[in-house]
Amino acid sequence: MNEIKPQVSETLLKYPYKTRQNGATVTVFVPYNCRNHCPFCINKEEYAHPEGFSVDKICDSIRCMDAITPYCDFVFTGGEPFANLKSLQQMLDMIPATHKIYINTTLPVFEFQTADDIVAFTQKNRNKITCINVSRHMQHYVVESNDQLLTRLAVPFRINCVLYKKYPVRDMVPYLERFYRIPGASIQFRFDYTETTPQNLYDTWDDKILHDLKRIAAYTGLDGCRMRCGFHFDYKGMELTYHKTLPYSTIVETDKTNGVTYGILYDILIKQTGAIHSDWDGTVMDVEKYKHVVYEPYDLKWIERCGQHQSHPIMTNQACAVM
Repeated sequence: MNEIKPQVSETLLKYPYKTRQNGATVTVFVPYNCRNHCPFCINKEEYAHPEGFSVDKICDSIRCMDAITPYCDFVFTGGEPFANLKSLQQMLDMIPATHKIYINTTLPVFEFQTADDIVAFTQKNRNKITCINVSRHMQHYVVESNDQLLTRLAVPFRINCVLYKKYPVRDMVPYLERFYRIPGASIQFRFDYTETTPQNLYDTWDDKILHDLKRIAAYTGLDGCRMRCGFHFDYKGMELTYHKTLPYSTIVETDKTNGVTYGILYDILIKQTGAIHSDWDGTVMDVEKYKHVVYEPYDLKWIERCGQHQSHPIMTNQACAVM
């Protein structure tokens, strides 16, 4: 595996772009806020000054990205996508059926939006939404809608849980049992990505979360790429993943076959103003240059697989380097 080098925003624009087949994932920041104050959220500050936020400009940028990469994935995040169903529908309507669409949400229910409204929205968009990623944390950072709402959704869903700092280990099994009882549920535990580095992305020796999970669930394997990885588990037949990702989305790398240095893009951001960025640190993307992007096979692959109940020695970082 080539050495992972983080993006360098001041020099990135001089490099041609490269991305995976079908195009980099396009993450759309909805132009309206949420009511939560999660301590690990780095987006909250951006919503303090909503000047220039525009659904129409976001729609223009969605059309632009669709024209360049008509098969890329779209992810809606925020803020809170489900806080304004009318605006969310307007943005979804801009995306043709060639794309997969994911929505990160807490499924908010409040005084002017009911659970029935959310269910009706998923029914209307059952052929458009690929999966809803629902935030449900072991530590209660948000006001949660009733779990019964999950059983009524007309589209697939996954539970996302950030294990932040000193998470309550004793609550892990009760947490898993809570969702194990809900048909169709799967869980993704997430490492605090603000703490992820190229050095600890594939670390297994010192990863407390990984050790805690191996004590309570059957380890089934590891997949990953330059940017992110997933440790997979089985909990009584329920799919469980431990996800780690780097806090940036561009890697500068020289192609050994042609000697060209590329800015390799994994995520593209459409900001609340409609501005298109190539990384999470405010790096503006050169849209014209992206129209001539070089494609490579997606480097996400299975690094190891284990039987559902097979005991597995913890792998070393050196073993990961063969990817």
